Amino acid sequence: MKRILKNYKGTIILLASIIIGAIVGLVFKEKTEILKPFGDIFLNLLLVSIVPLIFLTITSSIGKMKSPKRIGKIIGSIVGVFIITSLIACLVGFFVTKPIKLVNVEDTNKIQEMFDMTAESEEVDIASSTVNLLTVNDFNKLLSRNNLIALLIFSIIVGIAINMSGKNGDKFNEVLQSANDVMQNIIKIIMYYAPIGLGCYFAYLIGTFGASIGTGFLKTFIVYTIVAVLFYIIFYTIYAFIAGGKEGVIKFWTNIIPSTVTSLATCSSAASIPVNVNVAKKIGVPNDIAETTIPMGTSFHKDGSIIGSVFKIMFLVCLFNTEVSTIKVLGVALFANLLITGVPIGGGTISEMMILTLMGYPVEVLPILTMIATIIDPPATMLNVVGDVSTSMLVTRIVDGKNWLIGKKKTGK
Repeated sequence: MKRILKNYKGTIILLASIIIGAIVGLVFKEKTEILKPFGDIFLNLLLVSIVPLIFLTITSSIGKMKSPKRIGKIIGSIVGVFIITSLIACLVGFFVTKPIKLVNVEDTNKIQEMFDMTAESEEVDIASSTVNLLTVNDFNKLLSRNNLIALLIFSIIVGIAINMSGKNGDKFNEVLQSANDVMQNIIKIIMYYAPIGLGCYFAYLIGTFGASIGTGFLKTFIVYTIVAVLFYIIFYTIYAFIAGGKEGVIKFWTNIIPSTVTSLATCSSAASIPVNVNVAKKIGVPNDIAETTIPMGTSFHKDGSIIGSVFKIMFLVCLFNTEVSTIKVLGVALFANLLITGVPIGGGTISEMMILTLMGYPVEVLPILTMIATIIDPPATMLNVVGDVSTSMLVTRIVDGKNWLIGKKKTGK
């Protein structure tokens, strides 16, 4: 129990601060505007960290890869097995949230004015908008949060260049990794202020727009939890059946409980890796596949996070009463997760900033996405972890053929 409380301490404190903020907002209403500056401080601290966080984490992560083959292997895995199951998760999240109004704010004009969503947009042709999205014409523009996609691409190029430089790039990479370690600690320091910042921010939202936005968060949590449980039962059973037939389903459900419990107890995909690898091996997944697929899956295959991204997007769509295409929601959710969740620390914040950038929503609503991420964290982590086991079974089915479980049974392995 003590260990569980320790792992959930940060989440419990954040939830408590949000609840207190909601109560303050309901009691004092418009008077809570006095608390808004405390929420703005938290937002500004996050925003000022985004540019160096993206550059250092992406560049140093790629810089650690000692050969082009390693990069190709990771990208190939993303485009292969992970992309298919991730797309399925994305579709499930979208078709569940599409008919549901996650949040219902009566005065949408007021909230659009609050977050400066009333400005008229310029007509730009597709070619020009693509160029402006992917590149900038001056280095100093890379240092703006308005050009995050261009910064991401530049960071990848720098990481690849470090690899190409061989030993000559090692010292530069050491500097980047050292700076990245410092940056991660800066984020930790900022998050110490999160309970105060988010509590004040939420009090202001509730005080300004009433209980409707608080009800929206509660509805989001309930709907997401139901979706997570159904996805866990239905889709992972289907994946296990595709991988190993009836025997695969039996093996999966006989052994998966330790992974499920560990993910809920630790609320960490990384902390669940040892148990997850052991569970996959007990099911019958070969050592080389289990020890490769699951660690990679921890970074690049996250069913729970992708479904969560769809919920975040649709929450904002309802909040601002905007129209959005199915293709855009799916594309943004996949991009914001598959290319960003490889970042070990801070990836969630970067992913959320990518959602805001690509969807065209103001960065001032970042704390709203942080709140959603906080309340759905346990069930999302469960899907992330258990999904890696089912994926390892599917990989084994492709590599060793449809009789892989029968072969294990005959040899007694």
